Amino acid sequence: MTADQTGTPPTGTSQTTAHPPAAHAAARAVVVGILAAMAGLMFGLDTGVIAGALGFIGDEFHAAARTQEWIVSSMMAAAALGSLVAGRISFRLGRRRALLAASLLFVAGAGLCALAPSVAVLIVGRVLLGLAVGIAAFAAPLYISEISQESVRGAMVSFYQLMVTLGIFLAYVTDSLLSYGGHWRWMLGLMAAPAALFCAACLFLPDSPRWLMMRGERGRASQVMRLLRTSPAEADAEIRDIAQELRREGGSGLAFFRSSPNFRRSVLLGVALQVMQQVTGINVLMYYAPKIFQAAHFGVSAATWATALLGLVNMAATGFAIAFIDRWGRRPLLILSCAIMTGAMLVAGGLAAIGGESTPVLGGMVAALLLFVAGFAIGAGPMVWTLCSEIQPLRGRDFGIACSTFTNWAANWLVSNIFLTVMAALGQSWTFWLFAIMNGLFILVTLAYVPETKGVSLEEIEARLMAGRRLRELGR
Repeated sequence: MTADQTGTPPTGTSQTTAHPPAAHAAARAVVVGILAAMAGLMFGLDTGVIAGALGFIGDEFHAAARTQEWIVSSMMAAAALGSLVAGRISFRLGRRRALLAASLLFVAGAGLCALAPSVAVLIVGRVLLGLAVGIAAFAAPLYISEISQESVRGAMVSFYQLMVTLGIFLAYVTDSLLSYGGHWRWMLGLMAAPAALFCAACLFLPDSPRWLMMRGERGRASQVMRLLRTSPAEADAEIRDIAQELRREGGSGLAFFRSSPNFRRSVLLGVALQVMQQVTGINVLMYYAPKIFQAAHFGVSAATWATALLGLVNMAATGFAIAFIDRWGRRPLLILSCAIMTGAMLVAGGLAAIGGESTPVLGGMVAALLLFVAGFAIGAGPMVWTLCSEIQPLRGRDFGIACSTFTNWAANWLVSNIFLTVMAALGQSWTFWLFAIMNGLFILVTLAYVPETKGVSLEEIEARLMAGRRLRELGR
């Protein structure tokens, strides 16, 4: 194992080795965060690629709509399971090794999907990808939040979400280019290349200082922290804060959840945020966008490129969120996000009710869905993952994030598994209006319970939580 992997300095150095220049330490922390955020790129690629491939898969295997729902949703069901496995891997072996395990599953799943001779084998490949996504979605935001300074923590965790949107966009563009020949196997198989790069990147990540402290390895934790902070004093102070939190009474994991009503509150808030993120309707739009556009009377090629445009807007708006999350804060962006999505879904439902193939109706539908995606990307997408990584106390962080991540994928699976059936039963307009109602409800949840964690250290948030402060008051 190399020095970079363990955080242990090369032979001949010690904990008293001269601290690197502040600029070098800051740059090193950013690079480490970016490498970990490649998990989001893989998440996005495997989320987005199925949208363009699904129609061709259905034609080749003569798959009915219900079978196609299972092809899509099998990844979500496996991701829910993967998020639970991730908690154990992350706690026992570390966040870095959890990411490495996910990268290997990404490679295996992409290869199996590309070579699948039947729907059953394809679903097995999707299950492997789902396990990978579940582990990565758990471990990456957690790891990034633990190695980042509070002044840039929101931006760094949100960068993970930017990588998700970049992956979705690249998948959509790839789908569009390969759709002319119906090359769905290439669409799915190309995902193995970035997965291999992510695997290599994981070999150069240091272990999380907070995880090392939980394992009783204070020396190694201090060495890693000094590599990631701008001064030895800052690094040592953060190590002392972590040690103080670990000395407090309380168990860990499920035992801590049972014994601590304050911990139960933070877990339930994380669960609620993840449920609300999924019932916004974002992922059914990502998975089924070409079918939605075709239902609105777009041609096959036009629907594919319109879907790619959704991915581009998604990525650009997430960049906006990264720029302002640590300036404006989590709550304002989340409220603005839900308000935009509510309005966009109301308009989309109205246009679907009008129907027809006129240019104003079709153009309005594209505009409404683009606005919806932009609204999600500036708030509900990155803010939920950021908040869930911030509000859990250190001793129960693996358990709490495992619960919220599992909930995310369980809700994702449920929505994606029934979407085509619901749209057929309710019609496109009422389906959009239902999502509008859910987004309006999200605003009320945010106003009542979501704290503003901008610029507040993880240790301060934990201290306020365990002191019994209201959820809304855990931050600023």
